[in-house]
Amino acid sequence: MKQTRAPAGVFSGWRKMELAAVLGAAVIAGACHYIGQDDANGLQTVTVTRGDLQKSITAVGSIEPKDYVDVGTQVSGRVMKIHVEIGDRVAKGDLIAEIDPTVYESTVRKDRATLENLKAQLEQQLAESALAATQLRRNREMRAADAVSQTTVDEAEAQAKVAAATVSATRAQIRAAEATLEGDLANLGYTKIYAPLDGTVVSQTTLEGQTVNASQSAPVIVQVANMDVMTVWAQVAEADVSRISVGMPAHFTTLGMPDKQWHGKVRAVYPTPEVENDVVLYNVLIDVDNREGQLLPQMTVQVFFTLGEAKDVPLAPINALQARRDAGANAYKAKVLTDNGIVERDVKIGLTNRSTAQIVSGLLPGDRLIVTNAAPAGSAAAGGRMRQMGPRL
Repeated sequence: MKQTRAPAGVFSGWRKMELAAVLGAAVIAGACHYIGQDDANGLQTVTVTRGDLQKSITAVGSIEPKDYVDVGTQVSGRVMKIHVEIGDRVAKGDLIAEIDPTVYESTVRKDRATLENLKAQLEQQLAESALAATQLRRNREMRAADAVSQTTVDEAEAQAKVAAATVSATRAQIRAAEATLEGDLANLGYTKIYAPLDGTVVSQTTLEGQTVNASQSAPVIVQVANMDVMTVWAQVAEADVSRISVGMPAHFTTLGMPDKQWHGKVRAVYPTPEVENDVVLYNVLIDVDNREGQLLPQMTVQVFFTLGEAKDVPLAPINALQARRDAGANAYKAKVLTDNGIVERDVKIGLTNRSTAQIVSGLLPGDRLIVTNAAPAGSAAAGGRMRQMGPRL
């Protein structure tokens, strides 16, 4: 069974706040990497560097198996034996649990006895029908010789028809009894519960000796999941979801292994949102290979959807560039501190993220840029601007 519903409680509020704090700290740290020392004139400068840049959308979410089955029982009764434990690997067809079969075995024996009785009745009725047909034939011959009355012939015809109808009715009863027996044999078979797929037992909700009632819904014994492929359920804000599409590359990290990245592609963007504290969030699903078994259900993850990337290019902080509104969206200017003083240059940028821009032309790695809106280091204003460099989450 493929997963088609969002897992309950993907992550709690405090876990969102924790991840938001980590993300904010990471972005601030990345931005501060470019900040240089103040020069002798009290100007704050940054240096153009060379490196990789990635523009992405960030979200948080949790991990669930892509394929899983709630293994339940279709019959009611006492659970006699559960043959697996949480964490056990099972193959398709392995015996999972057994329900007490006593009642169902008794029903099957009764069905078989009823069927045998009906078959015996049919044999008797076939003989009676054959006798009635013979008598009818003889009476017709005698009537031709004017040895019996027409009334005797009519009575023989009626008896033959009644006998034939009785045979037909009994045959119908036999078919009904056979169908009942098949159903009760199926119920007897349902007392043994088998694994529907290869996977791992990830939960158990029923204990040995417990009585289950399947009259209204199928009680779940265990859940079996194939954890070779896991699905990330990422919750993306409504402002960003329109930029995400099926097939888009994405990567994520977990709280336990923040230095390791897992990569995958977007499988689905669910159109029905979830509203939490007046925030509209959409579920985006990403499948990832987990044959190493490092990812477990309900792990909290931080997801990055890649909108674009550039490798080994000149990079500069955006706060060291000033937009040229009349020259196009990618046209900027920058003040460069040189040995001969401050020089203003026209700059063209490419890919950007929240703090950094790719330099297409106008600047080279090693150029020192003046941050014109920065106050001298150590001042209250400078500290305020640094706090504003974090992302809005």
